[in-house]
Amino acid sequence: MEIAWIGTGIMGAPMARNLMRAGHRLRLHNRTAKRAVALAADHREASVASDAAAAAAGAEAVFIMVPDTPDVESVIARIEPALHEGQLVIDTSTIAPAAERAIAARLEKKGVDYLDAPVSGGESGAIDGTLTIMVGGASSAYHRALPLLEKLGRRVTHIGPAGAGQMTKLANQIAVALTLEATAEALALAESGGLDRTRVLEAIGAGAAGSWQLANLGPKIIARDWRPGFFIKLIRKDLRLVGEAARDGHLALPGLALMQSMFNAAAALGHDTDGTQAIAAALERLARIEQV
Repeated sequence: MEIAWIGTGIMGAPMARNLMRAGHRLRLHNRTAKRAVALAADHREASVASDAAAAAAGAEAVFIMVPDTPDVESVIARIEPALHEGQLVIDTSTIAPAAERAIAARLEKKGVDYLDAPVSGGESGAIDGTLTIMVGGASSAYHRALPLLEKLGRRVTHIGPAGAGQMTKLANQIAVALTLEATAEALALAESGGLDRTRVLEAIGAGAAGSWQLANLGPKIIARDWRPGFFIKLIRKDLRLVGEAARDGHLALPGLALMQSMFNAAAALGHDTDGTQAIAAALERLARIEQV
């Protein structure tokens, strides 16, 4: 297929690469052009588009992977004049569910299928093609997109109508954030007790405490490896979206308030562009009780 891919950052680039490896031809566009140029240089099936509209014009499918709601809305505003009936647009970003519903309704009037299909699994999942993908939109559009999404993820689930994928991703981010905090606190307690944290990780990871966060980010916390697979600044954005959705639903989420505070503390300590595991660095500063 001829595919437009808009957004070649830490997640977008490896996802686009997996589609090219599957034999699809990609037109790449990124706000910082050199990232798209670098990706295209490695693949004969890729070209670089000068702007988003040029990438989308005539493409059978258009993928979007950008940071936040205003970014997606900006991309849609730029590509909408170039879209035509029968095209498929798939947003894999994490943004506000209400924005996705509005975009889907607008593009439907042009005969364009639109899916919100946010992903979970971090950079490693994007590289390996093992992402979890949560899809909102019409069933017919989902089945059109499924062969492409299966090149990007191991678990692809059609949740419901437009916006449902994003609402599921926000639920996912609560579970991710709280489980990461539990991992950081468990390893902090093990260290304060004089234990070998690597052996503790092996022991508790095999039992009921086992989780993706423990298995994948626990070793990075022990090594103080803060290199990003997913930026703290982005999970802070995601949790802001969770808070907005919770307020709209008249729902109190006390764990959410805790994690917003913890990630804000990590950002204040200079870790906003580090990986989410750097929350452990903030915990080190906040959790120590000085004995008198």
